[in-house]
Amino acid sequence: MTTQNIAFFDTTLRDGEQSPGCSMYLEEKISMARQLERLGVDVIEAGFPFASEGDFRSVAAVADECRETTVAALCRTVPSDIQRAAEALASASRPRIHTFIATSDIHLQYKLKRSRDEVIDMAANAVRTARQYVDDVEFSAEDATRSDVDYLCQVFDAAVSEGATVLNVPDTVGYTLPGEFAGLIRAVKDRVVRDRDVTISVHCHNDLGLAVANSLAALEAGATQVECTVNGIGERAGNASLEELVMAIAVRGDKMPYSNKIDQTQLYPSSQLLSSIVGFGVQPNKAIVGRNAFAHEAGIHQHGVLSNPLCYEIMTPESVGVPHNNIVLGKHSGRHALISRYAELGYEFDDQQIAEIYTRFVALADRKKNIYDQDLMALIPVRVPVKLAA
Repeated sequence: MTTQNIAFFDTTLRDGEQSPGCSMYLEEKISMARQLERLGVDVIEAGFPFASEGDFRSVAAVADECRETTVAALCRTVPSDIQRAAEALASASRPRIHTFIATSDIHLQYKLKRSRDEVIDMAANAVRTARQYVDDVEFSAEDATRSDVDYLCQVFDAAVSEGATVLNVPDTVGYTLPGEFAGLIRAVKDRVVRDRDVTISVHCHNDLGLAVANSLAALEAGATQVECTVNGIGERAGNASLEELVMAIAVRGDKMPYSNKIDQTQLYPSSQLLSSIVGFGVQPNKAIVGRNAFAHEAGIHQHGVLSNPLCYEIMTPESVGVPHNNIVLGKHSGRHALISRYAELGYEFDDQQIAEIYTRFVALADRKKNIYDQDLMALIPVRVPVKLAA
């Protein structure tokens, strides 16, 4: 089976920072960029230089700091935007200008107030201008999934003809479905890219909770770059989650024969760093990096995990940088978990003793959500002789 290499384009510092409450100071962006390079992403989209002086400085600083990773700057299809992006990337060892314009009729009519022909000309001119500054130019058709497919392909063809090296197909409003999106990617591949040396990229939003599913469907259809963010942060409901994409590919390599440069053990540290920077963490049940991702409270699950973690864990916590799994003691826990925790504390009991302690434990857990080690110590009846574990 042939293995296809997939490039990870991280837009945590650009699209991710657009999340309400997720803005970052310059030093924080640099710190996060260093971690993204350590993580092994192929492209860091560092910001939108024309948007503000702060964004310009951030892109310039990341370009100066990250020498092994491609650094991208976003810009509209406007000459002044493109020039500003090029200036911000002046010190980059691997610069990429990422220019975009919307292609859906609703955006053309209400936002851009431009005709289809005008947008084609703007796209072509922007790519031509960007190529005067850098060799690596990415062109995005904003709201591609609500665009007329024939027209979308015309715009993409114009961009490629002027030298675009990457075509990005964004699901800007999280509207598409996996099968539908795969069909769109195949159309772009067959009708525009053909045998030309052009990368198809995808940028999915999570408004319907399908960003990761849509991204994976696109990879199967021929995309070879996926745009995502750490912790899935981003506009509205966020972007495709980098850590979920990485581990879906890693765990299901039997169905997705893709390779990449990501160091999986840096996923959890990256998540933790971002959470500390923006000031809030992910929900506890977040896949891969959530507090409960490797936590077990149900007795049946705890018994299985204690016997062999593979019973209920399809990846090891260590593989993503989490120190260990967590057996949580609560009202759903069984004897095996309780015995295991007492053993960790240095205590052993016979069957009769543990039966009595377990009865007391269940009664306490019905009244108390969190059971601590001191609670376990208090559950040991005074008359029960304690045998210290070796």
